[in-house]
Amino acid sequence: MTTRKKQRSLEWQLLVLVPLALTAFGLVMVYSATSSSAALGNGNPVGYLERQAAYALLGITLMICAARTDFRKLRHLAPGLVIVALGLCLAVLVVGNRINGARRWIGFGPAAFQPSELAKLAILVWVAAYLARKPPPRTLKDLARPLGLLVGVFCVVILVEPDLGTVITIVVMVGAMLLVAGTPLPTLATAYGIVFGLAAIVSWASPYRRARLLVFLNPWKDPTSNGLQNVQALISLGSGGIFGRGLGEGVIKNRYLPEAHTDMIFAVIGEELGLIGVSLVMLAYCALAYAGLRLAISCRDPFGKRLAAGITALITGQAAINLAAVLGLAPLTGIPLPFVSYGGSSLVIALLSVGILLNIARGHGRAEAAPVSDRGRGHGGSRRALARGGGSAARARGGSDVRRVAGSRRGAARS
Repeated sequence: MTTRKKQRSLEWQLLVLVPLALTAFGLVMVYSATSSSAALGNGNPVGYLERQAAYALLGITLMICAARTDFRKLRHLAPGLVIVALGLCLAVLVVGNRINGARRWIGFGPAAFQPSELAKLAILVWVAAYLARKPPPRTLKDLARPLGLLVGVFCVVILVEPDLGTVITIVVMVGAMLLVAGTPLPTLATAYGIVFGLAAIVSWASPYRRARLLVFLNPWKDPTSNGLQNVQALISLGSGGIFGRGLGEGVIKNRYLPEAHTDMIFAVIGEELGLIGVSLVMLAYCALAYAGLRLAISCRDPFGKRLAAGITALITGQAAINLAAVLGLAPLTGIPLPFVSYGGSSLVIALLSVGILLNIARGHGRAEAAPVSDRGRGHGGSRRALARGGGSAARARGGSDVRRVAGSRRGAARS
């Protein structure tokens, strides 16, 4: 029992400290990556930092609220979340602000909201609720309806924006939840083969995505156009060495590296903090993955188990995809680095998701015995009551038997 309590305490500490540390570190790196260009642009070097700090404060507030709210209530909110998220994803195609050729954000004065970030959380909660009350899909037909249909609709709508990175994240997240739920590996492998085949066709049909795929194979072939971001990211990482140039001393972030404060912030970390800095960042995400997976494994509530697995895959999967793209191990997809990259919607949703994990880790998702199913959960209390009643009756019978034996012995002694 002591070892289990220590393990729970370690999980809780990692789930609290790692996201908060990454968020604070992200504020520092956002300021470092934007202060020079912002000062030259609008004369306010702390503009990006102020907006990111406001989003961080909102996200931490929601994280605290989620950590104090029983995660089981999310099951009832799942259908509503899906409807709202799908409606916003459709609305952004009409009223969204077009930035860099994509409609992904809905503006609210100085602020902006990215509906696809809410879609990730909505899909996560709905899939967890569905897999908690239904047996895991074992065939492609079981997987296609309704789970595959819902995920497919969201992916198609998000691809129209276009936002391939979010689609990849959703597919990875849902796959992790299906694996935890017990879907056979051959079924998952076949489904992912079909998904990746369709993704390859869609990517090749789009000139923009096809160029990104081809330039990934050899970015130095076109270092000033399509391969500019890849090449500058690699140069930035390599120029940092072991200890880096020093915080704020990076050069390539200033008008050489596109999107230095969002998708490419890991390259800025590599240049300014070197190998040691990037290693510590990777270690932080590994610690978060460890705590989340340990929580998913030990959680006895079916909904909580799938929810914990999905949130862990959502956050660490995004981090892995972003790091692979910056390091040149995967094509660029536009996925930000969780907690660190500039972006309010991503930061708020990530911190809110961590709050849900913290609520599960508080013990709400643990029980002495795993319930067989959601239907059987209502009878579990009566079975335990009968067991306790049976035990009490047995003890009562045992006590009366002892008293009868003792009485007969005393009678024999008097005789």
